[in-house]
Amino acid sequence: MTQVEPRPAARHRPGGHRAAHVDADRWPDVAAVPRASWPVRAVTQAVLERALRRLPLRMRFPDGTTLGLGGPLVEVRNPEAFHARIGTRGLIGFGESYMAGEWDAPDLVGALTVLAAHAADLIPPRLQRLRGLWAQRQPLTQRNTPDGSRSNISRHYDMSNDLFALFLDETLTYSSAVFRGFPADWSLLAAAQHRKIDRLLDLAGVGEGTRLLEIGTGWGELALRAAARGAYVTSLTLSREQRDLALDRVRAAGHADRVSIELCDYREASGTYDAIVSVEMIEAVGAEFWPVYFRTLDERLAPGGRAALQAITMPHERMLASRDTHTWIQKYIFPGGLVPSTQAIEQTVHEHTGLDMAARDGFGAHYAETLRLWRERFTDRADEVAALGFDETFRRLWTFYLAYSEAGFRSGYLDVQHYLFTKERSAR
Repeated sequence: MTQVEPRPAARHRPGGHRAAHVDADRWPDVAAVPRASWPVRAVTQAVLERALRRLPLRMRFPDGTTLGLGGPLVEVRNPEAFHARIGTRGLIGFGESYMAGEWDAPDLVGALTVLAAHAADLIPPRLQRLRGLWAQRQPLTQRNTPDGSRSNISRHYDMSNDLFALFLDETLTYSSAVFRGFPADWSLLAAAQHRKIDRLLDLAGVGEGTRLLEIGTGWGELALRAAARGAYVTSLTLSREQRDLALDRVRAAGHADRVSIELCDYREASGTYDAIVSVEMIEAVGAEFWPVYFRTLDERLAPGGRAALQAITMPHERMLASRDTHTWIQKYIFPGGLVPSTQAIEQTVHEHTGLDMAARDGFGAHYAETLRLWRERFTDRADEVAALGFDETFRRLWTFYLAYSEAGFRSGYLDVQHYLFTKERSAR
């Protein structure tokens, strides 16, 4: 199957317009432009024009009008649909408009980086105070209860192991690498992933005979590397697809006697361990369950034990502003997900556990490079993605997701941390 090039949406009045190239059964909210009154579209247009007067960004419309101070270009192909989606659905509508092909950008990451850097002041303060009236709320169906977490995780990680294998390196590691220098190169990504894993295992003190609990298996690379050190690993995952492939990799490496991979929620874990490692799992927990997650680390960790975490973080004020609203990322990529702040993590650990924070190190620039390599690989292999049965709208969705995430780290809106938590030998 060959890749279908994105087409500009036909220009009709919003409310009833459907993007002809979008599968309405699979993507109902992308296929149909929401109904928006003239005042809603007018206010949206005015807010955008106000923001663009201050941004190093150019936004060009079909009639030749260009707004902004210069910089990366955004080509708006269908202004009425663009304004209608943003006016009724905010940032969700902005992402859906891209999925529908109503706007594009030659340098998508550059454009999104400008927007991410100004996320706190894009909307006038008066409208921000009314956020609760217009922002969509998180669906109750996406709460990260044990059953909800299984459903949320499955929606992302059980799509297709073959899809992830197309843009990840041979380690199948789906988290930030740690490079020796920039710019990063694809040929060095696997080594950079091993460097990240080794750093976490070193933080946790994993070696010969260590009883290690891993919360969030991925496709098993960390468990394999820990087993090669002589550790005994119990790894927990909620993804059947990941578990099946990880078990195959464990058996192929000859570590079946040292690695157990369980289809198990972290809240169902039992036993005590010398060390715990959890890589980019906290983002899938949800604020409601952060205390439970960290209490689980405390309860499962033996006295004198060490827990090493890799966690994506965002500024505390932005987290508070967005924690109860439904986002594009939650709707299409990580249902139920929420990126915490360093303040939220450290406060939760202090208030709900007996763990001590021994170290924290941020390395967001490394994630930006990791995402760039994934995005370029995904784009280069678009035909192969299509051959797996993923349509044009999905490919635009994932291009936007990877670019949106990269922009978050390049702008400093997002960061990624290595945490070390320790437990005193004498019980408190």
